[in-house]
Amino acid sequence: MTRFTPAGLTVLAAYIATIPAANLAVTHLGAVPVGFGQVAPAGVYLVGLALVLRDLAREALGRGAILAAIAVGTVLSFLLADPQLAVASAAAFAVAETLDFAVYEPLRQRGLLVAMLASNVVGLLADSLLFLHLAFDSFTYLPGQILGKTWMTLGAVAVIALIQWRRTRTVTA
Repeated sequence: MTRFTPAGLTVLAAYIATIPAANLAVTHLGAVPVGFGQVAPAGVYLVGLALVLRDLAREALGRGAILAAIAVGTVLSFLLADPQLAVASAAAFAVAETLDFAVYEPLRQRGLLVAMLASNVVGLLADSLLFLHLAFDSFTYLPGQILGKTWMTLGAVAVIALIQWRRTRTVTA
C-alpha cells in the first residue's frame, strides 16, 4: 500500500505544477536557446524536469498518483494556457507516461538511476515528437527539444546520484 508522505506529496505537487508552467512558458516566451545553436519551445526545461519529478513521485506514491497528476495538470493547462498547447501537452504526457511505465518498471530493480535514465530517454523522445506534431505541426524544434530535456534529465540525475552517494557515505561513516 502506498503511503502519502509530505515529501512524496511535495514532489507530486511540483510535478503537477510543471505541466501548466511549461505550457505557459511556451505561450508567453516562445523559443529559447538550449545550447549548440539549438532552440526549443520555452517549456522544454520544465518538461525535462517533469520527467524526473514524475519518476520520483512514482517512487513515493505509485502509478495511480501520476495518472491523476497528469489529469490535474491538464485541467490546469486548459485553464491557464493556450488550448491547443494544452491538448498537445496532455496527449504527449499521456503517451510518454505509458511508454515510461513500460521501460521504468522492468528496469527499476537495477536501480533508480538506471530506470530513470532509460525511461526518460524514451519519454523525452515520445513527448517531443507528439507535442511538436500536435502543437506546431512541425519538427523544427526537435533537436532543441531533445537537447533541452536531456540537459534537465542529466542534471537532475546527477543531483540524485550525489544525494544517494552522500546518504551511503553518511550511513557507513
